[in-house]
This record gives sequence, C-alpha cells and structure tokens, in this order.
Amino acid sequence: MKKSAGKQMITIAGGVLACSMQMMGCYPLAPAYFAAAFLEGVSGVWLTAAMYIGMLYFMPLTATVKYAVALLVTAGAIKLVEWANEGCPAFLAAILTAITTMILSFCGGLLEWKDQPEVLAVFLEGIFIFGAVILLNRGIHFFMEWQGRGNRIEQEPVDRGKEERLSGYAESFQGLSQIFMNMSKKKEQYTAEELGQMQNELTGRLCANCDCCAICWEQESTPLYGILSNMITSILNVGIPAKESEEELSHYCKHSKDMVEEAVRVFEKASLNRAWYNRLLENRQTIAEQLDAMAYIMKDCAKEEKLLDTQEKKALAEIRYRAKESGIVIEEMHLYENQEGRLRLTAGLRSKMGGCVSVKSFLAAVSHALGKDIRAAADCRSFISKERTDFLFYEDTKYRSVQGIARLKKDGAQISGDNFSFLELERGDLLLGLSDGMGSGSAACKESEMVLDLVERFLEAGFSVETAIRMMNSAMVMKGESDLYSTVDLCMVNLYDGAADFYKIGAAGSFIRHGQEVTSFAPDSLPVGVGTNPEIEHKKITLKNGDFVVMVTDGVLEYLHVPNPEETMQEIIESINTNHPGILAKKILERVLLFTGGKVSDDMTILATCIWEK
Repeated sequence: MKKSAGKQMITIAGGVLACSMQMMGCYPLAPAYFAAAFLEGVSGVWLTAAMYIGMLYFMPLTATVKYAVALLVTAGAIKLVEWANEGCPAFLAAILTAITTMILSFCGGLLEWKDQPEVLAVFLEGIFIFGAVILLNRGIHFFMEWQGRGNRIEQEPVDRGKEERLSGYAESFQGLSQIFMNMSKKKEQYTAEELGQMQNELTGRLCANCDCCAICWEQESTPLYGILSNMITSILNVGIPAKESEEELSHYCKHSKDMVEEAVRVFEKASLNRAWYNRLLENRQTIAEQLDAMAYIMKDCAKEEKLLDTQEKKALAEIRYRAKESGIVIEEMHLYENQEGRLRLTAGLRSKMGGCVSVKSFLAAVSHALGKDIRAAADCRSFISKERTDFLFYEDTKYRSVQGIARLKKDGAQISGDNFSFLELERGDLLLGLSDGMGSGSAACKESEMVLDLVERFLEAGFSVETAIRMMNSAMVMKGESDLYSTVDLCMVNLYDGAADFYKIGAAGSFIRHGQEVTSFAPDSLPVGVGTNPEIEHKKITLKNGDFVVMVTDGVLEYLHVPNPEETMQEIIESINTNHPGILAKKILERVLLFTGGKVSDDMTILATCIWEK
C-alpha cells in the first residue's frame, strides 16, 4: 500500500524532533522512532537523511556518531529479518534496536568517549527503546492508515433503487407464476358436457348417413339415448363396452358393430386429448415453479450484505498492522455482514518481500483483530505470493463434521443404483444426500446420480433446499422417461448452530443418535419424477456436540423381515458403541446382513455423519 506523500513528510519531520529529546545523557527516542518508522515502510533514505541532520543539530558529536551507527545497523538488521522470514514483528525490531544501542554505548565507554552515560542509564535506555519501538510502530501505523472525513471512500451503493427494482422483478415473476398455476385445473374425470359431446360425435358420424336415422331418433320413446349413454359409461370405467350394451344396441341398430367400434375410437381420442391437456398443465406448473425460483433468487440478491468498513475501521487497521508484521501487504480489503450476522472478508493480498507466506498467518491476524475464528474459502490458495491474489474469508463455523459410508450392490448386479453426496457449502451448511434409483444397475445409478447432481448445482447457485428439490423434480418430469424414478433423502445441517433440516421424497427413515438414545423419522411419499408437485416430507431438529445422523436406503430396512424395521434399526444403532461414523456404518451393515442371511436382495447404502464442536 503506497503511503501518501504528506503523511510521509510528517513522519520524517517527527524523526527530526525525536533527535532533540534527551534523557539522562541519552537520546533513546531517536533510534526507537527510526526503527518504528522504518518498519512501517516510511522512505528509508529520506528518513535517515533527515534524522542525521537532526542529530547533527541537537546532539553532541559522540552521541551523533553512536546513534548514526545504531540507525544503520538497525536498518540492516530489520531488512535481514524481513528477507529471512518475509516480515519483521515489532517486538523483534525492538529487541534488535535496543541491543544495538546498548552495545554501542558499552563500546563508547570502553573507548573512553566523552559524555558517555552510566551503566544504569544504558540499561534503562535499552528498556525504554524496546517499549518505545512497539508503541511508536503501532502509532505510526494507525496514523498512516487514518483517513479524514474528506478522504473517505464512498461506501454506500450509488444506485439506491437496486433493491427496489429487484424486489419489483421478483413480484412480477411471482405474479406470472400464479397466473400459470391458476389458468386451469387438471382433468381427472369427464364432465356431463364432454360425455354429451362424445355421444353427438358418435351419432353424427354414423347416424347422419343412415337411412334409418329418422326412424331411430325422431321417436319420442327411443331407447338409443340410454343405450349409448350406458355404453360410453362402460368404456369410461373399464375401457371396453359392456356386452349387455352391445346386445341391446344390436336390437335397435343395424350398424351396431360399427357403432361400438366408433364409440371406442371416439373415447380413445378423447382420452388422448385429455392426456395432452394434462401434460400441458404439468408443463405450465413446471414453468410456474421455475418462475418462483427466479423470484426467490432475485429477492435473495436484493438483500444486500452490510458493508462494515466504516464501523470496523479499527479492526481493519489492526488486521493491516498484524499482516504487515507477517510480511503481507493488503492492497484492498472489505468486511461485510450478511442477514444472519455472519462476517465475510474480501482481501487483495501479496507478500512484501516477494516470497511465499502461508495464508494461516493472515487468518491468525484476522481472527485476533475481529475476535472471531475465520476460515478461508474452499478454493483459496494456501500461500500468498508476490503477485496480488484476491482471497475470500468467512466467519468460521462452530461445528465440524465427519462422514462414513457403507454400501453393497444387489446380488448379481454390476453397479449399485444408490448414490450419496457430501457437500459443504460456503455459507456454512453441510448437505448429506442419498438417492435410490428405482430398480438396480446402470440405469438406476444414472438416474439417482442425476438427481443428486442437480440438487447440488441448485444449492451451490444459492437456491433454498425446497426450491432446489422442486426445480430438480421439474427437470426430471420434463426428461419424461417412464418407470425411472428416484427417491430423495436430504439432510441440511447448519454448522453454525447445529440446526438440521430433513427433506424426504419417497425415501426411507433416518435416525439420530444422541448419546445412547436413538430417534427416527419415517416419512411416506412418492419418489421424484412421478408428478410436477412432489410431496416433500420435512422435519427440523437441533443437533448437539457428538450427535450422529444415520441415513439409509430402502434396501436396508425392507429386507430386515421384521414387523417394525425402524424400531429394529434403532436397536441396532443403540447396540453399537463407537464414535467413528465409518465404523458405525460398517457395523450397521454387518448386522443387517445377519437378518438377510448374507443375501443382498436390493442395493444397500448407509450414510453416517457426526458433528463435533471445533
């Protein structure tokens, strides 16, 4: 970071004044001020020249020589330490400056220079220099970082209407979604009007060209209305006309065989039209759900993070100070707070001396200054190099997680149709996912893999879990492959507070172990891809330190061959004494195989996760 010329000149002028302050025949403020300013990056040439002039003006000749040498030795020692360690802490510079000055004072006494201080004064001078370097360095640093009101960078967004516009767009999309949803309702049964239209179409095709039309239909007591109505009702219920209706029709119509065939054709046409109509409605619902998802994202974008650069300027200055001591130059840095009160820090960093500095050094500086544990984003580099690199840091989570998996494929199958997922999001959430493709083999595997992949992509894009599930289901419905469905079993754990949300569609039960107590959650819903509006079973619990979450596919519970498989699984989990998720999952699977006699009649997958406080 380039220091302003004005502040540099003021700091250099302060060095001249420091040369005039005498204590017990010593001038300890001169070397202390020089070390503090030089450490902060003030121009070494101009600072040295100005302080030499001050020493010549205010000090005796012997003192001028001693402190002139002390300044040169101090500058060289600091540069050497910075070259070796990529930075020089203030306390180390203070020690070097104090020792250098004390050695020169003792050497001056041995050479019997005039006006040399007493031994006690030399030790006191060393102690004073040590403390003064640390205090002055911090003071000069904050002076260099300070910005007056007139020089502050405008932090508020220029476009004040951005949030309002995004909210307006979101409301518009939600309005369009409601229009699509309310256009019409799905047809499950034929109305009386539609049945009448079928009958008119049937008679219009055959009876209009028949010579007996007038005889059959113009009689007031003709039974054909009732016969045709009963026949159409029979086709509607069982797909074919009733034999009684066919025999009765043959007594009144000489074209009864053609009439029956035409009735079946008319009904098939009506059924096809209804199927396409319902399919169109499903597509409308899919579009409506996608519009809702877009509205959600827009509302989320409208909730801007709060910029804390002004409120936390002291903390940011402290970060710069500690980073400088570690040999890190901060070219740009901003601190934000999200809606949940979590901190996020962005920083453009480079090493001061051109080497590599561990990011852990910067994390330690940030954590100390903010008073909170901070973690780097997952894709950040591990080292800071001489070239500027932009880094992203988040407030660290309270909990960490450990996962374990145990699985077996169906006997005779080459690949398991089950898939699982562990995904830790940058916002501090942990996704645990299981998906069981219907059947087994590669087709089921691809289907379940696609389900989890879509959910992961939507969550990484910022969608909520329920929105991600509905959008994934919409994609699977649009994919349109018949008889290929997958279950969805998701658990989203907030690693800040331990809140766990379970979302299940057609999935088996899940189990939570807290100490020696095991509870279960067993839903009942259809798998994804069956319809456009899936029934999502949701349950929220709060996990504590050391709690386990066990998730299984239906192949594990179905083949226990007991009246209540959930209770049996609870007993199995309670009987296993281990704190390792991988061992827990493996032992559960071994116990299940005892119930099946070693046979694997369906794909089996057990996912175990434990959270621990950091």
